[in-house]
Amino acid sequence: MDDLIGIGRFARMSRLSIKALRFYDEQGLLTPAWVDPATGYRYYRRAQAGPAEAIRVLRAIDMPVGEIRDLLADDDPGLTGKRLAAHRERLRSRLTEQERMLRFLERLIDRGGNIMPYEVTVKQSLAVPVAGLTLHAGPATIGAAIHQGFGAVVGALGAAGVQPAGAPFVVYHDIIDEKSEGDVEICIPVPAGTTLPDGPVRYHEIPGGPVASTVHRGPYQEISPAYHVITGWIEENGAKSHGAPREIYLNDPQTVTPDELLTEVQFPIDRTPA
Repeated sequence: MDDLIGIGRFARMSRLSIKALRFYDEQGLLTPAWVDPATGYRYYRRAQAGPAEAIRVLRAIDMPVGEIRDLLADDDPGLTGKRLAAHRERLRSRLTEQERMLRFLERLIDRGGNIMPYEVTVKQSLAVPVAGLTLHAGPATIGAAIHQGFGAVVGALGAAGVQPAGAPFVVYHDIIDEKSEGDVEICIPVPAGTTLPDGPVRYHEIPGGPVASTVHRGPYQEISPAYHVITGWIEENGAKSHGAPREIYLNDPQTVTPDELLTEVQFPIDRTPA
């Protein structure tokens, strides 16, 4: 008991707030050495300062709590090194993405804040039979979800011996932003009447109808202005959105550079404006 330190003093020693220490206790990262049963007051030992510092540093570099828990539980230095190396690569990828977005911002500034020019056209979209897979995703997981989703749909087509019948696309059934998660459907066009194996990938038909459309040229991550232009055009022309928007991928990211990617954005609308 002589070695016990109250949570307030331990917070100052470890440079972690009392709120953070309570959270890490709840998450099983840093459990107090003793909790007073009468008051619920938490006490720690001096030896716990080392793990507390490790947690502080790892959280400072955005390692997820679950991964920190696994890392601290490792007795194998080799496995610990692999976990740290994996997170290092994740940080490098994030830095690359942030640098790319900074260049995008600089181009916007160079244009005086004006959105890049997009031409909006209205056309009649035909009904499309597809092999589709609906997934739930958030802003942090949407890229991985789409990648994995296309892999699953391609796998189902391979198992059925079916060849794609058109350009792949994604239907955004919900708005996904920094505060909202939602459903997206990964779609690959297939011949009418295709039979697929039992599983989450299902055959159905995306309905046709009038759509407002534009084509974005460049990285997928810079596509937001295309959405702004189309939604503005719809409002200005007295039409209404009539279904979930979709992104149609007109070329293959494996064969062209990010700046050469072509993505058609379509918004179903209730009618063709006069």
